[in-house]
Amino acid sequence: MGLRDDVAKVLIPEDALQARIVELAGEINAAYTDEDRPLLVCVLKGAFMFLADLTRHLEIRHEIDFMETSSYGAGTVSSGVVRILLDLERNIEGRHVLIVEDIIDTGRTLDYITRNLRTRNPASLRICTLLSKPARRVIDIPIDFVGFEIPDEFVVGYGLDYAEIYRNLPFIGVLEEEVYR
Repeated sequence: MGLRDDVAKVLIPEDALQARIVELAGEINAAYTDEDRPLLVCVLKGAFMFLADLTRHLEIRHEIDFMETSSYGAGTVSSGVVRILLDLERNIEGRHVLIVEDIIDTGRTLDYITRNLRTRNPASLRICTLLSKPARRVIDIPIDFVGFEIPDEFVVGYGLDYAEIYRNLPFIGVLEEEVYR
């Protein structure tokens, strides 16, 4: 029994993921200049693969930092309580900041992160997400760069996990319900 056996279907194959990431990088390259030198804030753990591939296609000068939050625990639904587990190393005052997310579901976590970062007075604050699940949105978050809009299904792969497993799958797949029920 392998990891792939737990996947009901492949929602976004690897080649489509990689092609869209190249396009997103092009959009980001057009939105910033070398002088802007944006700070890409990767929201761990889910966005690390996306960030790694995205940054390889950026042609503008940029820096990277990391934040880790928790709102899920080992469940499949956000608890609504967001905690910062790892904060930024850099001062972002006067900086152009681009938050890089794996998925935006209810919007609660990202709302918390953006409100927190705005208090630090960045020059600008934009959001890039690989996946957006609008059917689950509770808080309307303006998203500047979206890889894919997906239906309300529980997805894993390409950095996204269930109970810390499945991150290594090279595609976005829908997890078999029996795995998490």
